[in-house]
Amino acid sequence: MTVIKAENLVKDYGLNGTTVHALRGVNLEFQGGEFSAIAGPSGSGKSTFLHLAGCLDTHSGGAMSIGGQDVSKLSKRQLALLRRNSIGFIFQAYNLIPVLSAEENIAFPLTLLGVDKREIRELTESVLKQVGLEGMEKRYPKEMSGGQQQRIAIARALVKKPALILADEPTANLDSKTGREILEIMFRLNQDEGTTFIFSTHDSMVMEFARRVVYIRDGQVDREEWK
Repeated sequence: MTVIKAENLVKDYGLNGTTVHALRGVNLEFQGGEFSAIAGPSGSGKSTFLHLAGCLDTHSGGAMSIGGQDVSKLSKRQLALLRRNSIGFIFQAYNLIPVLSAEENIAFPLTLLGVDKREIRELTESVLKQVGLEGMEKRYPKEMSGGQQQRIAIARALVKKPALILADEPTANLDSKTGREILEIMFRLNQDEGTTFIFSTHDSMVMEFARRVVYIRDGQVDREEWK
């Protein structure tokens, strides 16, 4: 199944009275179960593509479909539901809520979905085990290392069992050992659960793990490598 399809995708930004062409006619498809990376230097357009794929931003031209749905035809409410129900996000800055404990951060998406408290507890306990952080349920982000915070971010993305997880530079703020551990967790989840992972990165270690690497330069697909 095609989870993401971009056809002649364009994204322009206005900046200080000039137009920045972030994406210039990108054609890409990603299938369910992929563990893929979009790579390129800073400013190449890789994060822009991920934000469009996650319905966090709107494109300027061309077409973008997520799970077979043309996002340009969805209302704001429908886009919000698509993000909430079908897409998980992992960011380099972790984006945890500082006043919530680890288990509360993980449970937050389920609370928005209206899941009952017993199921929330069971699902939260399950994903904490998956990321190797049992016993840290009550800790707050400030009490955890960067690697532990990123594991909580992964657990939060996984807890609603999304078909697609988008990870924007997930290893950027981690040392190489911790980064590898994080990637091993995500790769195992991809293999065991069939969850689709798509990364934006310039980290060679992420590209080493990825089964497919799409290189973007100056807003256009430069080449692809399959493993």
